[in-house]
Amino acid sequence: MDDQLALPVGTTLDRFIMRKQEEFPFASGELSQLLRDIALATKIVNREINRAGLLGVTGTFGQQNVQGEEQQKLDVIANIRFIRALRNGGEVCTIISEEEEGIIQTGNTKGKYVVAMDPLDGSSNIDVNVAIGTIFSIYRRLSDNGEDGTLEDCLQDGTKQVAAGYIIYGSSTMLVYTTGCGVNGFTYEPSLGEFFLSHPNIKTPQDGKIYSCNEGNVNSFPDGIKAYLNYCKEQHYSARYIGSLVADFHRNLLKGGVYLYPPTAKSPNGKLRLVYECNALAMIIEQAGGKATDGSERILDKTPTELHQRCPLVIGSPDMVDKVEEFLAAEFVAV
Repeated sequence: MDDQLALPVGTTLDRFIMRKQEEFPFASGELSQLLRDIALATKIVNREINRAGLLGVTGTFGQQNVQGEEQQKLDVIANIRFIRALRNGGEVCTIISEEEEGIIQTGNTKGKYVVAMDPLDGSSNIDVNVAIGTIFSIYRRLSDNGEDGTLEDCLQDGTKQVAAGYIIYGSSTMLVYTTGCGVNGFTYEPSLGEFFLSHPNIKTPQDGKIYSCNEGNVNSFPDGIKAYLNYCKEQHYSARYIGSLVADFHRNLLKGGVYLYPPTAKSPNGKLRLVYECNALAMIIEQAGGKATDGSERILDKTPTELHQRCPLVIGSPDMVDKVEEFLAAEFVAV
C-alpha cells in the first residue's frame, strides 16, 4: 500500500510526556500525571465552549468574582472542571484560581504540587466567538507533606515554577507548555480525542512589528508608553489587540511582537495578576527566547505578597521589550 494513503498522525501529548519523563532518571511521574490531568480538563472545557451557544451557557452568570469582574457562565464552568480534574488527579494539594478569593484545598494532603490558574481568560469574548484561553502555573509545595497547602506555597517567585502553560480555544484548540526545557505546542484533534505535537521547540522571533495594547486607555498611560506607541506608528508597526491575553500572547509568541498592559490612572498597579497570569506567560516567553518585565523589573524575579496581586506587563520579542524599557527609562530620566 502506498504510504501516502496512511500518513502518520504524529506524536501524542501522552507519548511526548512519557518520553520527556524517561530523560530524567529520578522522575517519579507525578508531574507527568498532573499535566495529563490538565489536558483532560482542557478537553472537557473545550467541549463546553464549542457547544455553549446551543446549551445556553453564554452570557453573564449574574455575579462578580473576587476581582470585581462580571463572571461569565463559562468562567464558572471552567473553574469547576479544572478544580475537579486536579482534585481527582491526586497530585495537587492546593489550587489558586482567579475565580476564588482564597486558596482551595483539594484534600490531597500528600500532593506535591500547587497549581495557580486563570480557568478562562478573555471569557467576555465568548458571546462574539473570539479566541479565549486558560493559563496555568505549577509550583512544588514548600510545606510538609501530609498537611494542607499553605499561603507560603502559593506566593512563590516565578523562578520557582516547575511548569507553566496555556490553552487557546480558537480556530483550533492548542495546549502550549514548558517544564523549563523549551516550549512545545500541541493541537487537539477532536475526532481522535488527542493532542498532537504540532509546534515543537517554539522560539519567538528576536524582533517583530506587532504591538498589542488597549489604546483606548492611552490618555492615562505613562508618558514613556505613550512615546513608545508613537514610535510604533512611526515605524509602521501593526496594532493587533484582541482583548484575550492568551490570544494576543500566542500570536506574538509565534510571529514576533510585544504585548503591553501598563499601569493606568484607574489601575496604577496594572490589571493583570502576577501569580497566575504574568508568571506563567513569563516562564513560557523566556523559555522561547523572549522577555517579560513590568517595565523595569523581570517578572520572574518579583515576589508576590497577595494571591490576586496585580502587575504591569511588557512581554514578547526581546528587542521590542528592550525598546519599551528604553522609552520608560527615558521618561524617568526626564522627570
